[in-house]
Amino acid sequence: MSLRVMIVIHSLRGGGAERVAADLSRHWADAGRTVMVVTQTDDHGDVYPLHPDVQRETLTLAGVTGGGWRGITANFKRVRALRRLMVSFKPDVVLGMMTTASVLSVLAARGLPCAVVATEHTHPPSQRISGMWRRLRRWTYPRADRVVALTSGTARWLDKHVPGAHLDVIPNPVHWPLAQSEPHVPPPPRNGRRRALAVGRLHPDKGFETLVTAFNRVAAAHPEWDLIILGEGAERARLTAHIAAAGLSERVLLPGRVGNVGDWYGAADLYVLSSRFEGLSNTLLESMASGLAAAAFDCDTGPREIVREGVDGVLVRPNGDVNAMAQALDALMADDAHREALGARAIEVRERFSPEHVLSRWQKVFDDARDQAASRAS
Repeated sequence: MSLRVMIVIHSLRGGGAERVAADLSRHWADAGRTVMVVTQTDDHGDVYPLHPDVQRETLTLAGVTGGGWRGITANFKRVRALRRLMVSFKPDVVLGMMTTASVLSVLAARGLPCAVVATEHTHPPSQRISGMWRRLRRWTYPRADRVVALTSGTARWLDKHVPGAHLDVIPNPVHWPLAQSEPHVPPPPRNGRRRALAVGRLHPDKGFETLVTAFNRVAAAHPEWDLIILGEGAERARLTAHIAAAGLSERVLLPGRVGNVGDWYGAADLYVLSSRFEGLSNTLLESMASGLAAAAFDCDTGPREIVREGVDGVLVRPNGDVNAMAQALDALMADDAHREALGARAIEVRERFSPEHVLSRWQKVFDDARDQAASRAS
């Protein structure tokens, strides 16, 4: 029986949830399902292309926002437009990607014969959402047929703070080999240098300033090592100034965002995740699938559900501690054999988080959600 799936997300302009939405839609289209992706923004600036068989619809209401009654009116328009698409497309399952899309999906589907699955892709305590959206999440999630969290830590938070939600945990899949897109930026020649690599938005939550400080504390002891931070964001100027003040402009590089990140993993010797908060880090999964040992801050959720401490990486505690990260870097940079042994086991994430394994879990969630929806309608 063919399954009709509607995926609702703000945009496809970059980000972990956006990539997962594109990946899931592609896998389901390949499996013969009828898939529609609904975004608030148009396809201008899309980072993640869709499968040619995936339908794309736009609400064209991304710029309509504001507080008070203006915000309420804007969201009413979004719900009404989304409901029209649901009535026309007749999905069996609607998948809301992230908090606002999930809330809007539950509201738009009220009374329609489809199952609704809400998802949380970040750990809620790290989110910056208004009190209105928090209240709407608390009201709508128990009315969704399933709520999917990326990590067990987030599921525990939801169980406590959003009582009544029907919870499941499904991690992001890791794809191997890694896909390539634009911009294609070749890594610089190694010239005998060793490299620690970090990847992410240049944003305070990613902790890159802390990482640079930690690297600075061990740089003199490891003169053959450099640090590369891939990504773009509003913190570029601040981070550049911090690097210069540390005297590391020749050893800490900020190449920007690249579409061939797999080439950069392949040209690195160690992966570092310095985030203050994480959902389930796609870059951590990708780096380990590329055979890199990882040093990752032990966030409340995320890294501890990927890294097997002492087997394929190191969890750095306490989270955000400069000295702890410096000690972890020092130990891994100094011990080639240990670092390479961790990297040899790291590639096991290709199986542990394989698309086949993850998609089978999604199928069970869809089956359970449809049963829940049928029970609700009867």
